[in-house]
Amino acid sequence: MPATLSSSTETQAVLQKLRLHEQDTGSPQVQVILLTERINQLSAHFQTHRRDFNSRQGLLKMVGRRRSLLEYLKRCDEAAYRSVLDALNLRK
Repeated sequence: MPATLSSSTETQAVLQKLRLHEQDTGSPQVQVILLTERINQLSAHFQTHRRDFNSRQGLLKMVGRRRSLLEYLKRCDEAAYRSVLDALNLRK
């Protein structure tokens, strides 16, 4: 999995661009962005802690949740789906 967002400032910039309103924390677009950032952090964690199996299980749950949110976006709002994929450089 390639690293998509390298820092919190980049994440904040993407969040500002894709938010629906100023205090938006629950829309699928924002949830996907936040999950992607956390997934990238955990992926970096596993480079040094290869045997952290409990955290790996949490990572797999996050990946599944992100996949479900992306499928929902694709089904309901194709334009938002495309913009999230482009902003995060995710393959789909």
